[in-house]
Amino acid sequence: MTVSVEHSVPESQVVENKNHCNNTDELVLDGGFVVPDPVASGGFDAPEINAFGNTFRDYDVESLRNKQVEEFYRMNHINQTYEFVKKMREEYKKLDKLEMSIWECCELLNEVVDDSDPDLDEPQIEHLLQTAEAIRKDYPDEDWLHLTALIHDLGKVLLLPRFGELPQWAVVGDTHPLGCAFDASIVHHKYFKENPDINNPAYQTKNGVYEEGCGLENVMISWGHDDYMYLVAKENGTTLPQAGLFIIRYHSFYPLHRSGAYKHLMNEEDVENLKWLQIFKKAE
Repeated sequence: MTVSVEHSVPESQVVENKNHCNNTDELVLDGGFVVPDPVASGGFDAPEINAFGNTFRDYDVESLRNKQVEEFYRMNHINQTYEFVKKMREEYKKLDKLEMSIWECCELLNEVVDDSDPDLDEPQIEHLLQTAEAIRKDYPDEDWLHLTALIHDLGKVLLLPRFGELPQWAVVGDTHPLGCAFDASIVHHKYFKENPDINNPAYQTKNGVYEEGCGLENVMISWGHDDYMYLVAKENGTTLPQAGLFIIRYHSFYPLHRSGAYKHLMNEEDVENLKWLQIFKKAE
């Protein structure tokens, strides 16, 4: 897929804080930017329960929806192997499926529902718009972050026939590294016992085939819409700053940004970019 973008954003904007405020209760991160109080600023007020009446990302509650989600992760954990991801990256890096504008791609998500999501069963285009609007309200001057929020899930078009019609387990859901031990924080971890990689001793240590501090860029992450949209943006010469690309590529990497797993593989640039990803996750 080739996506055309008419607006470019200077990379310097990623380090410039334009949200000045006198509220002493705000959280200021190391990079100097502020996490605003969304309610006080008139921004996005996140609900406390999901569309099914449960707390968000609760995979243990008994429901038909969560049984479907568990089956999704069973298939994901069995089939996502190091070699599978390598093959998918080589195939989809060609970007030979379709050429379209960003909005044309957004409209395609009217046809997509994410089977891995325990909270939503609505077309994904609504999620994109809600996330972008929440980010825009809280960070009105960081337009690169608004764009990142709008396009972060566009890779889910991989579910559609025009993009290969991949199965849900190869497109959506939480992501995790391959080539090293599966961390216990990964949702429905028990199903990794059926993954072929479990039989490769080289993949079953903390570092696996990687060196500590090697940088996430050098780590094979399970294949899905995150990695695909990252490839689309990168291969099309995007002007998004590195923090934007990091958000796109790792926003489903919950073992990292929710549980703190795999931080030993990060380098200094990853540490800085993770701060922006954590801000993004507050609105997603």
